[in-house]
Amino acid sequence: MSETAAMPQKKKILGVFTLAMINVAAVLSIRNFPSMAEYGWSSIGWYIIGTILFLIPISLAGAELATGWPEGGGISARVKRAFGDKGGFTAIFCEWSNNLVWFPTVLAFIASTLAFALTPTLASNSLYMFTVMMAAFWGTTLIALSDPELTNKFSNVGVVLGGIIPAVLIIALGMIWIIDGSKTVIPPFSLGAIVPTITLSTLPFFATIVLLFSGMEMAGFHALETKNPQRDYPRAMALSAIIIFLCTVFATLAIAFVIPASKLNLASGVMQAIQFFFVSFGMPGLVAPMALLITVGGIVLLAAWLIGPAKGLGVVADDGNMPPIFNKTNKHGAPVAILIIQAVIGSVISLLYVFLPSVNAAYWLLSAITTELLAIVYLLVFAALIQLRYSQPDTPRPFKIPGGMVGIWIVGGLGAFGVIFTFIVGLMPPSFFSNGPVYVVSVLAGTFLLAVPPLVFLKFRKDSWKVSPPVN
Repeated sequence: MSETAAMPQKKKILGVFTLAMINVAAVLSIRNFPSMAEYGWSSIGWYIIGTILFLIPISLAGAELATGWPEGGGISARVKRAFGDKGGFTAIFCEWSNNLVWFPTVLAFIASTLAFALTPTLASNSLYMFTVMMAAFWGTTLIALSDPELTNKFSNVGVVLGGIIPAVLIIALGMIWIIDGSKTVIPPFSLGAIVPTITLSTLPFFATIVLLFSGMEMAGFHALETKNPQRDYPRAMALSAIIIFLCTVFATLAIAFVIPASKLNLASGVMQAIQFFFVSFGMPGLVAPMALLITVGGIVLLAAWLIGPAKGLGVVADDGNMPPIFNKTNKHGAPVAILIIQAVIGSVISLLYVFLPSVNAAYWLLSAITTELLAIVYLLVFAALIQLRYSQPDTPRPFKIPGGMVGIWIVGGLGAFGVIFTFIVGLMPPSFFSNGPVYVVSVLAGTFLLAVPPLVFLKFRKDSWKVSPPVN
């Protein structure tokens, strides 16, 4: 997910470490680790592939686009420069609509984590999941409608509580487990073990990599706030990529060490591992407090992400591309109508947790639709990167991908190939989803319904939709 609010011009004071932490905060999320832990040592190979085909290209592309066109509007502003209203509108709408199916997966993580503070078996109870998800969703929507300073404070706390502390704790527990010589449920390490086994049943997990690393372009919006973007930004990207890669790999392996793949729940796998560790170390009383901590962190992070893309869509509405209801704001500047609409739609999508046969199936289906929409967004970004080198070659870019047009085509081409490949394999049903055709149709239908509205809005656009600037 990407920053969409306008970025005011600031004094260039950000150092390499601070710039790197912006990406770490945006990308590092422990809720994605269980889906990769199923593959044990070979998850390392999958992460390396994702780093080459997506993590590095999107970091470089985000830097060049953000420093060349530092106006507000996030990704959509750069895509609009390359492909006009239709491209920019599609990018921001897909960025916003992917949240509609992303929110339920995060809410499932929150609800299943809270279950470990109550009764862990509740994580498999659809009625419990839906009830807690709705309470968290509408509660965070109310927070998003309040003073933005409050949301920002919650976000700062959430990065630490919901991401860094749990990830470091899981890694530490895993290291202690290995040092003590305790038995692991995966085979001993070997170089061959990290090579992914690529089959039709494992390819869908490549899509998880893109979802895991999405948001890596976040620091690109702040590249102009450094003393030397051409020098500092690559260093910051390298540092953040190393931190994210190492935390992700070691935390994933720590989960894989103790939870058999057949028993791993995609929504509650993190707490499964933490519970196992604490019980094994004779500290079962710490499970519930840790569950509450991660739950609070998840809610805080959710509250922070509710508002950004919604505000970006409000900018599009102000330009007259959507009916006036979409640009209604309250005294805090929060887009009331958009926040309520996304809460209603997200609630309906969350009903999948009641009707699908298992929480794992619902979690994976929603994650797949999220990834398909993100693939559309990032394909437009990589295409815009290449197009703007041809259409606006003289625009100053404080950070410029080296290598001239060859470098641009390598970076943009690798990234485009990665997201196109991701879109294709995202349609392949995982092994536990028994009805393949239903899965494919569901993912395609969900993606289409959440990506096509911009074309409809532009088709029926009216002059009266545009908001007139205030008269001084």
